[in-house]
Amino acid sequence: MSEIPKLLMIVGGVIFIIGFLMKFIDIGKLPGDIIVRKGNATFYFPIVTSIVLSVVLSVIFY
Repeated sequence: MSEIPKLLMIVGGVIFIIGFLMKFIDIGKLPGDIIVRKGNATFYFPIVTSIVLSVVLSVIFY
C-alpha cells in the first residue's frame, strides 16, 4: 500500500518538470493549436501539442 503515494509523488514531479520546461521550450506553439483572443481575454487549447505528447508518452511507457 505504500507504493501508491510514492507513485503519485513521482507522477506529480514529472508533470511539474514538464510544465516548467514548457515555459522555456516553445513546444506549446505547434500548428493546429487553438488560440482565441477577444479583448483582454485569451483562450489557448493546445490540441496538437496534447496529441504529440500523448503519442510520445505512450511510446515511452509501452
